[in-house]
Amino acid sequence: MLVVAPVAVGLIGLLVERLIIRWLYGRMIDTMLATWGLSLLLVGLITTVFGNTTTGVTNPLGPVSIGSYQIGGYSLFIIGITVALMALIYAVLRFTRVGLVARGAMQSAEVVSALGYNPSRVYMITFALGAAVSGLAGGVMAPLTGLLPSSGGQFIAKSFITVIAGGASVIAGTTAGSIVFGTVSKVVEMLSTTVIGEIALLVVAIVLLRVLPTGITGRFFRGAV
Repeated sequence: MLVVAPVAVGLIGLLVERLIIRWLYGRMIDTMLATWGLSLLLVGLITTVFGNTTTGVTNPLGPVSIGSYQIGGYSLFIIGITVALMALIYAVLRFTRVGLVARGAMQSAEVVSALGYNPSRVYMITFALGAAVSGLAGGVMAPLTGLLPSSGGQFIAKSFITVIAGGASVIAGTTAGSIVFGTVSKVVEMLSTTVIGEIALLVVAIVLLRVLPTGITGRFFRGAV
């Protein structure tokens, strides 16, 4: 799951970028509609081939005792791999020439082109790497959610809300948004039910976007990666 999933999804992402996404840069609504339609197509194809049944994946790690409390060992593994992945992405974007070029392409394709780099190639590579990270996330989450053609749908809205509320900064915005929404959702869930926790997350997202229309990093952590 840590090797095959990111490689396979990364290659699919490379094909999608070359065949579809490359023609839609700068057209946000068209991109959203195209990727949403593509996701429905892929779910339909996978369902036709493999069926619509859930395939369970064995949890490889047992519970871990911390004092008088117990927590799932696999949950700690997910936290650890998330922290490591965010640290790696931050290091690449902040301290390497590759990361500098990628950040420059996000700000201005013309400037990157003037410096001798091909913006189209930069977009292709970053899109493929982003798809690979998504594949890694799906593989890591498989023991908790099971394998179902439509299982990724439950994360689309949360991911979209987190990115939009986080703002322009890739690492700082995503981290801040996920901490805020995750904390609110889980605290409310512990005090009531899972459904109320999801509703609380959406309410906080609406309020946050109303108060901070440019996202968390639009007001705080300016200049952060």
